[in-house]
Amino acid sequence: MAFSYHLTQLEMNKGKPNVSDGQWEQTLALRNQLINEEKTNRELQKELSQKQDLVFKNEKDLSKEAEVYENLAEDAEKFRMFLGKVKVKGKGVKITLTDGAYDPKEDNINNYLVHEHHVFKVVNELYISGAAAVAINGQRLTSHSYIICNGPVITVDGIEHPAPFIISAIGDPEVLSSSINLIGGVKDQLVNDNIIFTLEKDNEIVLDPILGS
Repeated sequence: MAFSYHLTQLEMNKGKPNVSDGQWEQTLALRNQLINEEKTNRELQKELSQKQDLVFKNEKDLSKEAEVYENLAEDAEKFRMFLGKVKVKGKGVKITLTDGAYDPKEDNINNYLVHEHHVFKVVNELYISGAAAVAINGQRLTSHSYIICNGPVITVDGIEHPAPFIISAIGDPEVLSSSINLIGGVKDQLVNDNIIFTLEKDNEIVLDPILGS
């Protein structure tokens, strides 16, 4: 037993530096403390990484929510504009429809007047071509607007307007004018009906909101 114990002590002493038992125990304690601290640091790093991932996810979610709210705000603004609730300004076109020249002794006046169906053709073509807002002689139109012809005047939502009729539309001037000027399109049809037709592009058209809106 004594011989065995002596060998064991020799083996243990081989793994220890030339220090006292007290110093060795202190070194082991410090080493174990360092190992525990490193383990704790790794756990804290892992926890920090998880929290950073959570923060990143929350930021993405907030960003998506902000984008949704922004889109909703844009949609609401477009809806208000479509309803004529807000004043709008932008590029677009102005189309003027004027009664044609005629000889009252020989011609039927009705064949030279601008009628509601002429105005309808222009307005519908503008909306189809992407116009964001349209007005007749400065009066905004909505999806519920109605136009009635009464001799030399037309009535828009109960308000009478004499000729000439200026139809203003906000939208891409190139697209709107190209659509109106198509061969065999709206312009040609109106000219064939003896209507004097003019179109001009405008870099700044201002349309007021509907009265009482």
